[in-house]
Formats: sequence, C-alpha cells, structure tokens
Amino acid sequence: MNNSNLPPLNWLRAFESAARHLSFTQAAAELNLTQSAISQHVRSLEGFLGRELFIRRTRALMLSEAGANYLPTVREAFDLLAHGTQAMTRGDRGKSIILQCNMAFSVFCLAPRLHNLHAAFPWLRLNIVTPIWDPERHAEHANVEIRFGRPAEMSENAIPLPRDRFYPICHPDYQQGQIDLETATLMDCSGIMGNWETWYKSQGKPFNRANEVHLSSTYSVSISAALAGAGLAMAHDTLVVDLLQSGQLIRPFDHRPELLEAYHIIPPASHADTPATRAFMSWMAEEFLNRDFDA
Repeated sequence: MNNSNLPPLNWLRAFESAARHLSFTQAAAELNLTQSAISQHVRSLEGFLGRELFIRRTRALMLSEAGANYLPTVREAFDLLAHGTQAMTRGDRGKSIILQCNMAFSVFCLAPRLHNLHAAFPWLRLNIVTPIWDPERHAEHANVEIRFGRPAEMSENAIPLPRDRFYPICHPDYQQGQIDLETATLMDCSGIMGNWETWYKSQGKPFNRANEVHLSSTYSVSISAALAGAGLAMAHDTLVVDLLQSGQLIRPFDHRPELLEAYHIIPPASHADTPATRAFMSWMAEEFLNRDFDA
C-alpha cells in the first residue's frame, strides 16, 4: 500500500469528531486539542482531498455533500482499527495505560513514586513514552498525558498541577559552597521561559552571560549534571523538590519567581476511559494535586 495516498490519522480523527458533534469546540474538548488545532487538521484534510467537508456558518457547522459521503468511510475505518487493536491486546486494555510525559518529569518526579502506584494498584501496567519535542504529534497514542507548557496553550479539560517557582540549584560542594555567579558554570534546558535571563531580569539585574549557558533539550541532562557537581542548573519545584529535601541538591539563592509554564494532566476522553486510566488519575490526584511548594 502506498501510504502517500492516505491522510494523517490525526486529520481523520479531527474530521470524524467534528462531524459527529458538528462543532470544532466540542471536538477539541474530546480530543484534548485546541479549537484552532482541530480547524487546522480539518483544513489540511480538505486540502488533501480537494473537497470542502463542512459548510461553515457564523453560528453553525454543517457537513457538505462531500463530507457526508466521506464520513461513513472514515467511521468504518476507525471501527476496523478498534476491533483489530482489541484483538491484538487480548482484552487487556482495561489493565494497562500508555502515559506520555517529558523525560525530566518521568525521571525526577514520577519514577521515585512508582512504588506507591504499584502498591495501590498492583494489577495496573504502566507504559511511559517521553517525546522531547512536538508532544501533540505523539499524544494520540497515549491514554493520559502530562504536558508542560503555558496554561493558555492547554485544552479545556486539562487539570493543572500546583504552580512552580524556578531558581538555580547545585551540588552542596560546588565551588566549596561559596557560589560565585560570575565564574560558575551555568546550565539550563532550552525553550523554557523560566531561564537564566528571566531569573536575572525578575530581580532588576542585567544578564551578561547568555552566550555562556550550556543548554540541553531536557532538564534530565542539566539537573543530572548539577547532581554530579558540574555547575549551577536552572530548575523548578516539581523536578527538584525531592532532591532538595534529601540534601542531594541545594538552592543557594532565595529568589524564586513564579514559572509561567506549568504541568497539566490531560485525561482521556470519556469514551476512552478504562479501569486503568481511572486508577491512574485517582493516584495522580492523591500524589500531586495538593502539593504545596511554599510550605
């Protein structure tokens, strides 16, 4: 089969959901995407097919003739995929879960607590995937997602975790405990608003070492390097509070501005809910939703 003749699955999912609800807004809520993402997926599908699938009016959305003719084919394809997948998993879907979250959250926050999850739900099998970039591209394969980003970028059903503050951290013995910001090795995760420059500016100070900061695509690298005594790494509460409490890391400066990004739990759509996702969501609520980083 020539896959170039097939549109991407996420375009089809957006079309099917929007056609079922006759609403881009409701489709966005169901698929844990923004309304603009649903609209773009549908536009892309229409461009691929060379046909308009919807009649768009100011306060209404209707299927065009082409859309009405195409919808049964799409639904039949999804039904076939669902039956085939169910056969492959041998009915185990209700006991396993695919969780998508970033590498640093998995390593520093989730992994140290998995023994609690296994003790509470010994029957649950957790599979963790950790894309670094473009999480939305991979999210369709996950049952539950923990996404890091600005609240305005999240879907309506995203559940925010407690807000973080960000600050430099290091090994207790780094620079013999006499931290000098002018000579210290500075490390950070790229693409984050809570960075070294923001930390300096929030104190009304200029930051003159931007070209000297060592960057990585995940906090797993910079925080691990700090644990090994390599320098000062910018971090935030969710990832390092346990390491600070255990004494493996220290926070040498008091200044802790609020991080603009936040972690959010994106639950499954109601029709995709399973015993495993319900168990995991209840465990996440107990472990994370009531954390107080300022206590």
